[in-house]
Amino acid sequence: MAEPYKDERKRQAKVSTATGIALTLTVHVAVIVFGSMSGLKYLYPPPQEQAMLIDFSEAEPFIPEQETTGTEPRAAEADMEQDVKLVQASQAQHEGSQANEAPEAVNDDFGDVETPQPPREKEIDRRALFHAADNKTEKDTLAAQTAATVSNALKAGHAQGNTESGNTEGAPNAHLIGRKVLGTLPKPSYTVGQAGKVVVAIQVDQYGKVLEAVPGIEGTTVTDRTLWEAAKKAALEARFNMSSDAPAVQKGTITYIFNLTKRDDRK
Repeated sequence: MAEPYKDERKRQAKVSTATGIALTLTVHVAVIVFGSMSGLKYLYPPPQEQAMLIDFSEAEPFIPEQETTGTEPRAAEADMEQDVKLVQASQAQHEGSQANEAPEAVNDDFGDVETPQPPREKEIDRRALFHAADNKTEKDTLAAQTAATVSNALKAGHAQGNTESGNTEGAPNAHLIGRKVLGTLPKPSYTVGQAGKVVVAIQVDQYGKVLEAVPGIEGTTVTDRTLWEAAKKAALEARFNMSSDAPAVQKGTITYIFNLTKRDDRK
């Protein structure tokens, strides 16, 4: 039974192969015949490629040309019998009667022309009329700041000076940073026949009133209690200028000089 089956399979395979070959040949022959009858030709060498330009710009709208109507401006007709009138009559160049001469310019070594300047008065330096704001020295005149050399003739404390600050001889001297005495310092009243110096420590408020006075601090040269009390009483009567920038209680000193020849200045 197996042999007839195998023979049938082989026969069908041969038939299928023959059928496929026949169909393939038929199709190729039909294509060749169709191509030759329709005029299809094979071009060799092939033709060159041709470029194609595409314009993407938009067409501008057509604007009709406008025509103007009217008359053109015309000049007035000239009268040939009248003379020509000019707006401004021309004049000849002015001729001078003297030669146009100037002083000869002389160059210096650098090629510059020297131009003489009119004499000027020497200006005063106004800054020299006032002492500098940051000048911390105790000076009462401008002599030491404007003179060529600084001398001791007019410094504070000089015997012939006119200052109330510094080491004055015979007059009370107050020292309170940033404050000054209103008027003059009260002089102590005393009858003791002693000479010397009493230094009083003071405490002053912002209104310029002396709140406390303690005599006999460092610098005092006398030990008499009467002179101490006289200096304390005079210090309590002193008045200074008001200052809102000063401490609530500011400390300073007042120095009193007692002489044998001066007794009870208030009498």
